[in-house]
Amino acid sequence: MSTFGTHFRVTTFGESHCKGVGCIIDGCPPGLALTEDDIQPQLTRRRPGQSNLTTPRDEKDRTDLFPRPSHADWTYLLKYGLKASSGGGRASARETIGRVAAGAVAEKFLKEAYGTEIIAFVSSVGKIAMPFIEEQNETGVPSEEFVEMLSTVTRETVDAETTRCPDKEISKKMTQRIIEAKEANDSIGGTVTCVIRNVPTGLGEPCFDKLEAKLAHAMLSIPATKAFEIGSGFGGTQVPGHLHNDAWVQKVGRKGQKVLGTKTNFSGGIQGGISNGENIYFRIGFKSPATISQEQKTTSYNGVDGVLATRGRHDPCVVPRATPIVEAMAALVLMDAAMIQLARHSAAALLPPMPDTPLRPAPFVMPVPGGQAIKVDEASKPKTE
Repeated sequence: MSTFGTHFRVTTFGESHCKGVGCIIDGCPPGLALTEDDIQPQLTRRRPGQSNLTTPRDEKDRTDLFPRPSHADWTYLLKYGLKASSGGGRASARETIGRVAAGAVAEKFLKEAYGTEIIAFVSSVGKIAMPFIEEQNETGVPSEEFVEMLSTVTRETVDAETTRCPDKEISKKMTQRIIEAKEANDSIGGTVTCVIRNVPTGLGEPCFDKLEAKLAHAMLSIPATKAFEIGSGFGGTQVPGHLHNDAWVQKVGRKGQKVLGTKTNFSGGIQGGISNGENIYFRIGFKSPATISQEQKTTSYNGVDGVLATRGRHDPCVVPRATPIVEAMAALVLMDAAMIQLARHSAAALLPPMPDTPLRPAPFVMPVPGGQAIKVDEASKPKTE
């Protein structure tokens, strides 16, 4: 079993080809009403066999005589001294079933408490990419059109395409590229972009537990991931500071109130490791699936050269099915960070109010479930006899 999180803690169990895969959630807030309908839709989005771009997943267990190229067979053997009896064991993407189930619970809380929305979509397959990626490769920073798209893209428009790319024309090209890989008994990689809207401010910790560090940790724990960038990412390294800095401006909040925000959002909604209230957006790179039917040269555990041709039905490209996994891991990170922040402000509410300053003119309000709020400066200490 493997565990993720501090206050909202998720333990997943089960392996590839075993009878059951699931999760245990510790620290779920009391009073959060849950039914199967809250979780099943996300599990269904992850499930294989929904189109000709994914595996039908109807294969039997088998014994492997050779370590499979680019799989975790050999490294797991080195670490634990044994190999999973079938499939990839805990390295298999089937382990993510538990993550998606737990993520659905976290996402429901975040939506009810803060109105948070988490949308992931496929942004590239091989060299076929949505226009904003090519534009950013030229300018170094996200375009205004891309930023606007992040504010309007919905899960419905994403799921309307079998590739889970919201751009219909690009989606057609992606479909053809995946089919080409499938017909060649090969595979292809891609990227998934994720946006988180209506993020509470103040999430994340200084230094080692920065919010982007937690997100990177979560995303790179997903099988087949090889890259992570947030905000302007690597493109931002090409842009001088006076063009890359996000200027502060006054904006209108979700409820019509005046709030401080940024004119641009090259930081990706996080500064100093702490959420600033803007949209958080990031991109994850997934490698081409290692399991392919082409013959590949390999070497047995005893050092004898051989050829391996994997049998069975496998995904030629994982990114269409990876989107709900990305959303789930993002929800788990935000859920844990929100509970840490709520605990901090609940404790602060017990202290005497701090004096107002020009930099601190009004009480900080931390929303909590149930439509209430903690006003840190106005709270009084508990009464004593």
